[in-house]
Amino acid sequence: MYVEDTWVGEDEEPRVTPGWIAPVRTREARTVRATRCQQRRSPESPARAWRMEPRDKEKPLQENGPLSPKTQASCCSGFKMFLVALSFAYFAKALSGSYLKSTITQLERRFDIPSYLIGVIDGSFEIGNLLVIAFVSYFGAKLHRPKIIAIGCLLMALGTFLIAMPHFIIGRYEFETSIPSSANSTSSLTPCPVDPTAVLPTDNSTESSAGTGCDRESNLSMWIYVFLGNVLRGIGETPVQPLGISYIDDHARPDDAAFYIGCVQTVSIIGPIFGYLLGSLCAKIYVDVGFVDMESITITPSDARWVGAWWLGYLIAGAITLLSAVPFWFLPKALPVPGCRRRSGCPPEQSRFIADSTHGEHKYVPEEPANFPEMAKEFLPSLKNLLGNPVYFLYLCVTIIQFNSLIGMVTYKPKYIEEHYGQSASKANFLMGAINIPAVALGMFLGGVVMKKFKLSIMGAAKFAFGTSLLGYFLSLFFFAMGCENSKVAGITVSYKGVDVLAPQEASQFTDCNLGCLCSGKDWDPVCGENGITYISPCLAGCRVSTGSGKNTVFEQCQCLSAAGWGPGNLTATVGHCRHRDGCDLVFPYFLALSVISSFVISLGGTPGYMLLIRCIKPQLKSLALGFHTLTTRTLAGIPAPIYFGAIIDTTCLKWGRKRCGGQGACRIYDTTAYRIVYLGLSLGLRTVSFFLCALGFVLLKRHIKREEKSSLANGGTEIESLTKEENSSLNCDQFVQNSDCDPDRETRL
Repeated sequence: MYVEDTWVGEDEEPRVTPGWIAPVRTREARTVRATRCQQRRSPESPARAWRMEPRDKEKPLQENGPLSPKTQASCCSGFKMFLVALSFAYFAKALSGSYLKSTITQLERRFDIPSYLIGVIDGSFEIGNLLVIAFVSYFGAKLHRPKIIAIGCLLMALGTFLIAMPHFIIGRYEFETSIPSSANSTSSLTPCPVDPTAVLPTDNSTESSAGTGCDRESNLSMWIYVFLGNVLRGIGETPVQPLGISYIDDHARPDDAAFYIGCVQTVSIIGPIFGYLLGSLCAKIYVDVGFVDMESITITPSDARWVGAWWLGYLIAGAITLLSAVPFWFLPKALPVPGCRRRSGCPPEQSRFIADSTHGEHKYVPEEPANFPEMAKEFLPSLKNLLGNPVYFLYLCVTIIQFNSLIGMVTYKPKYIEEHYGQSASKANFLMGAINIPAVALGMFLGGVVMKKFKLSIMGAAKFAFGTSLLGYFLSLFFFAMGCENSKVAGITVSYKGVDVLAPQEASQFTDCNLGCLCSGKDWDPVCGENGITYISPCLAGCRVSTGSGKNTVFEQCQCLSAAGWGPGNLTATVGHCRHRDGCDLVFPYFLALSVISSFVISLGGTPGYMLLIRCIKPQLKSLALGFHTLTTRTLAGIPAPIYFGAIIDTTCLKWGRKRCGGQGACRIYDTTAYRIVYLGLSLGLRTVSFFLCALGFVLLKRHIKREEKSSLANGGTEIESLTKEENSSLNCDQFVQNSDCDPDRETRL
């Protein structure tokens, strides 16, 4: 039904048009209603400030109803373009981030650095992010958001290219070897000559011959460029998430915003899959491919000295990131509001005042403080209020501890597969990208489905997240039983007689069979004897003669093989590390299966756990809570975890390599048993501590819920009555405004 209500005079009744129904109003009622509604229409009225957002002077509102189809099509195409561009940017940043983790062993070997420095490089991304996150989050929202994101993508691309730059500065990769590289060589090399004058180059002679090359090298370690490049990547990544998500939320219908954000997050999960697969491909290619004769390379991808084309992946990732910046330059600061977002049946004027919850044209934006002192005054009490929430504070502590465990384990998992199970870097990265990451993505998706289907409450979400985490914890305990024994290396893990003994000291590498050879105990040039034992170098194996060249070199008359009880005869050794370990190949498939299952189970609780964070705080503190949570987890988990995990892994090293110009290089062989214990033990130990805090968290959460229920019951009746009166008053005043003498010809649908 419709009402047309115009006032002719003070004492006159409303004029009624035939076919219309007029309300019955007294003169006093009309006067009171007019006063109330004039107050509501006043610019200073708090109700008016809440119900509408101040209009942008540069963008006049549409006064003639819905937008034209042409404008609507332009708006939709612009929003779709932004959605595709943001998804591509998410994909690019996830790809480059995961590729960095896939190259940690390559970087260790190329720059001859220990694992803890790799942790510093990995954590530098978070350092760059934290340097500018406060400025970008505050000022970025006031500027041209698509262009700020474009600048961020350019910085990410520049940082990725900077990481690859050392490859073109430091020259060719040279590894320790005593094997002739010339394929045409027919002369025999004598690794362990009887005549001391024919001895292979010693440490001093090697260092003196490399002295010229060392003089040409910069005094600044090349890994610093990788560190700075990753910091620049972190700075560039900062605006992508907060500004991109807020742009979607501002220009999408409220019902569709969550779907669009979910699509973007899904694409970001696909990025690591391609990142690890790219790492697998590049790890197969030799670092100096195209610049050296591959026939002269005597090592294989499974060798501890092998370095793949790590730089190639960074160039590819940088180019992809650079392309992701292009679309954002052509997007407007704000998109026009399409007519489809207007409430059907509402006049365009009325739709301006409709809040976001009713799908109106404008969304409520809280008024910002006028100056910095006011902001500081509001910030500190809000932060105190937030940290004073015991549930939130305990949740923060639990997630920081669990993130330390998660980040440390994920960062060094490919390295663990390489060193513990004897797999190549290429295969380890392939397994991470093709098996582990998809399992995590599926778990996160199904966790959200369970949350929605069963409509889990805050306590239900907490129990579900805790249950999946605890189940994953128990499954992870079986990793301790899936270990491999140490590879047999004479003088390190076994004696020259073949007896198992750990002797990482350099003196243990010398025995009667090689004392007359004047060998170096610092080189790592392994050969595999016929007896299945690896020897550190042909010289330490006591080999007298070698034939062939390159990978086909064969060492003969190796005296130390007979010391192991192999017996007399033509004792030979071939190039490379012995890869056969009893039972290790049988255990590895079970390790992969358990890894996939445990990753899937743990990720099931990811979405419910995140919803617990949102629901345990007041609505007005939600943004602050999420921002502070991100800040603390990155500062206290993202930065330190890779560093101390790497430092503890370094303690299990049995044989360190040597830098070209002297000094300790990268680790060549680890004590696999100790590696397994410290790597898994540290990760599971951190999770054990978090479970004790979870038990306390459940007690506090129950108290919190009971307190909220009592408060709701106590104030429920009053609130309902107040809300009913306010709603009726709002409805009546809206009708009055639309039917007042200010708008005599307005028709309003009831």
